[in-house]
Amino acid sequence: MVVIHYTAMRTAAAACDTLCNPDTQVSAHYLIAEDGCVLNLVPEEMRAWHAGAGQWGDVTDVNSRSIGIELANPGHCPFAASQMDALCDLLDGIRDRWAILPERIIGHSDMAPGRKIDPGARFDWRRLARLGLSVWPSSVADAPSSDMFIPLMRSVGYTADVADEVLLSAFRMRFRPRATGPLCPADMALIADLAERFPVDASPATA
Repeated sequence: MVVIHYTAMRTAAAACDTLCNPDTQVSAHYLIAEDGCVLNLVPEEMRAWHAGAGQWGDVTDVNSRSIGIELANPGHCPFAASQMDALCDLLDGIRDRWAILPERIIGHSDMAPGRKIDPGARFDWRRLARLGLSVWPSSVADAPSSDMFIPLMRSVGYTADVADEVLLSAFRMRFRPRATGPLCPADMALIADLAERFPVDASPATA
């Protein structure tokens, strides 16, 4: 898997200091600065401490099964074009080296809904999906019943043990950032499409 984060710090240099300080007990495989400079902080084959508690599909120890990428961003700013270009190039190489499926390139908020919100509503997931580096839903003609919300969300990968409204908020932040209010047919249509086209492999080998 790949988990994308933002640093929530003022500068890339400050984030690098934190990620390279053993006392902070946090690390990531890559840090991408605002100007597109890519720093490889942990070898890809080694475990980094970037994900924390959470789950994606059957994977409960995300740190041991993922490559973590930190984007230097305070959390309330758009992502620079050069930074996004560098991220796409990096993801392309990671995908090829590790045969990672697009449904396993996710945000921190996807695997830890309610606890984390990065990379946030400003992140351009649609661009990644156009390059085959993530997924994006298409609406279907008939939305399933809201009773199918949890089963379909679990099929997509949202398996964290949190309240339904927290799962919905995480889903919307990524796929419908302007949506508000309770679960609606538009949500269900997109969730059903993702579940049909991009079900997360839940075999024991992924846990």
